[in-house]
Amino acid sequence: MKKNIFSILSLMLLLFAASSCEKEAIGGTATEATAGDWYVTMAAVEENGDVFDEDWFGLGYHHVITFNTAANKSSEMWLSDEGYNSDYFPYKVKVNVDAANATFKVEAADNELANNHVTVTGGKIVKNGTKTPSGVAADYIEFYITFDNDTYPAGYGFASYKVSGYRYTGFTADE
Repeated sequence: MKKNIFSILSLMLLLFAASSCEKEAIGGTATEATAGDWYVTMAAVEENGDVFDEDWFGLGYHHVITFNTAANKSSEMWLSDEGYNSDYFPYKVKVNVDAANATFKVEAADNELANNHVTVTGGKIVKNGTKTPSGVAADYIEFYITFDNDTYPAGYGFASYKVSGYRYTGFTADE
């Protein structure tokens, strides 16, 4: 009898433990397809898109991030260089997203990292659209950015900055 009670209690405990281990699926964010860590360069470009200077500020590859807003809407995301360009024009702006086409833009948005307004045009993300320095296929990002208080473009004869690069891969050779 004691053996049967012990067996029944053991079976109940096992069933309880097994049923309590089920995990709920964790969902992604609304901007999951466009969110990411990016290694980019910042070129000065003319109005027609021709490159005026490959690396105007001498930054080389640097880090930019795209991520969802607190509202978690697929129609908006944050775009930020995390203050990397602190000596020049750091930026963190909320951009409008067309999730179906993986494009983004904004006009005269408040910059959270500086006292200016930022315009982003031609923003796009292309899945597997480029190769990294190590030769791995990665998502490609590109956008044009201007700052309302930036005197360099008018002073030196170019129109805006083209920011372009690839999604972070985790490979040391790509950093």
